[in-house]
Amino acid sequence: MIINMEWGNFWSSHLPMTEYDKAFDAESLNPGEQIFEKLISGMYLGEIVRRVLLRIAEEAALFGDTVPPNLALPFKLRTPDISAMHSDTSADFKVAGRILKDVLGIPHSSLSARKIVVELCRIVAERGARLAGAGVVGILKKIGRDNVNEAAGKKRSVVAMDGGLYEHYPLFREYLQNAVTELLGTKISESVVIDHSKDGSGIGAALLAASHSIYLEEQ
Repeated sequence: MIINMEWGNFWSSHLPMTEYDKAFDAESLNPGEQIFEKLISGMYLGEIVRRVLLRIAEEAALFGDTVPPNLALPFKLRTPDISAMHSDTSADFKVAGRILKDVLGIPHSSLSARKIVVELCRIVAERGARLAGAGVVGILKKIGRDNVNEAAGKKRSVVAMDGGLYEHYPLFREYLQNAVTELLGTKISESVVIDHSKDGSGIGAALLAASHSIYLEEQ
């Protein structure tokens, strides 16, 4: 049996939605829908970071007395940008400074401002990854793959991850795996393999079509 859960549309009062998430949802093309997706998807992480930065720039002059015009443009900051800034390990955060200049039109940013930007990228990415990890654990619990007996029997659970966010954002992958390990415990999580699957959606559709063809031939 194959079940398409459409987990992007999951909603719960327990989801950690901030005022930025709620404002973004209200202004989106589908308010009240795809809430989980808006918290974890690579399509939206950069936009959440941009909204927070805009608020800080307006209220605390993060980038000087004038708010950079580009910072007010929706979706101007993309998730690949926050991945690059988040991964910046240079002493003066050169990568973050370059992206602030090239993408947001901020030619001069202080070291303290760049530190804040990098930390904000970490917070938003880690929240998304941990929520995604919790979703994976929820599925494992539902199908009974979260107990010690399964782990002792060496029955592996393989979770195939598709998409550019998991593929190209190493720290997101790390946070997701850490969340799964934390929620399941070290022993059980050793039997859970999370792996990137290139074009997983296409492969899944092909497998479904093939299995259905075999079923029809047997009738």
